[in-house]
Amino acid sequence: MSETDARGARAEAVRALEGEFSELFTHVRRLLAENAERLSPGMLPGAYKVFTTIARRETVTLSALSEALHSDKGQMSRTVRELEGLGLVSRAPDPEDGRSSLLSPTAEGVARLREVRAPREHLLTSVLENWDVDDIRELARLLHALSQSAGSD
Repeated sequence: MSETDARGARAEAVRALEGEFSELFTHVRRLLAENAERLSPGMLPGAYKVFTTIARRETVTLSALSEALHSDKGQMSRTVRELEGLGLVSRAPDPEDGRSSLLSPTAEGVARLREVRAPREHLLTSVLENWDVDDIRELARLLHALSQSAGSD
């Protein structure tokens, strides 16, 4: 295969991958919106994403949360206050930095999140049921590599 043909094949493969990512992202956005609504009627998907990030990390500062989600600290602060008001998140003083607070999911928030996720809990397991375990691991490895590369810009 010539260099020109190889470049064309690569460009075509990348376009196909972009198309698949677009479909996947559309599906994920819909799931996030549905989960947000089930967690708290009227909750926006962005607030749900903030809450699930806090829940996944267990404790996180507002600065680290803003950085992780590539978001403005002011907007993040407003969203966290909303989550606190809903009883999903609590703040505690950061013992390493008196000017900062540690954000954590409340027990109620964790329980409600578990309840929201329950209907789809086994969906990915079911979808991948016929996949070889090594293929699943390879997909995870490749997605991690892509995520790390994309995050370094």
